[in-house]
Amino acid sequence: MDLDKMDKKELIDKIAKEIIIRLKEESSLDKLTLKTDQNRMKMQDSNSGGETKIQINSPADLAPYIDHTLLKPEATENQIRQLCEEAIQYGFCSVCVNLTWVEYCAKQLRGTKVKVCTVVGFPLGATNSNTKAYETRNAIENGATEIDMVINVGALKNGNLKLVEEDLWAVKRACRSTTITKAIIETCLLTDEEKVIASQLVKKVGYDFVKTSTGFSTAGATAHDVALIRRTVGPKMGIKAAGGIRTYEDALLMIRSGATRLGCSASVKIVSE
Repeated sequence: MDLDKMDKKELIDKIAKEIIIRLKEESSLDKLTLKTDQNRMKMQDSNSGGETKIQINSPADLAPYIDHTLLKPEATENQIRQLCEEAIQYGFCSVCVNLTWVEYCAKQLRGTKVKVCTVVGFPLGATNSNTKAYETRNAIENGATEIDMVINVGALKNGNLKLVEEDLWAVKRACRSTTITKAIIETCLLTDEEKVIASQLVKKVGYDFVKTSTGFSTAGATAHDVALIRRTVGPKMGIKAAGGIRTYEDALLMIRSGATRLGCSASVKIVSE
């Protein structure tokens, strides 16, 4: 679909309305899941597209799909070191930290399989595109291999889709070909129609993931939002659910709704239940 030739109303009419109606017609979340039984799930690869079957026989099996996260402004060096040690011990996909800690984490995790993820334009998404691009280049130069950027939420709500897309492109172009890209759309601030439009734009620009939330706004990930995003972007694109995922049951609900990556600060608790 050519978003440049369509206004917001047409996007809502052609995409959001159909998706939302179909979503409401589902009688339960089970019908929104990828085919599953009690202990077997079909999920996408945690890094990007492409489906793979995994066994969820215990909470520990979720570890490769978790970004072990510490984004609090008061985080200390000891806490960041512990975050890295836990990521190695439990086999988490990455550590997700603020830009100031990227170089430190890259050194701590050198020679391991754990990736370094950082956030750009965080948490408001209200910095300009040049600033976001600079942050991205700086993060990658210091060892980040995954970038979670916050979209320009205000521009989206104002209907300025061109600015939202240009902002996404600014960060995308600042990345390397090997960089995993995630766009945070901050679902708690959006209508369902706006969530659909944002997800379509993220997919159009070629990001690897749509991410639900920063965890610093009014609410975090919900099963409804994850399912809506999954219906919007299709079966192959990554979805990262983040914010408010505190238990194994929370994590499973997000996966069953369509998430392929989880952003968690309670990661150790989740995989140890």
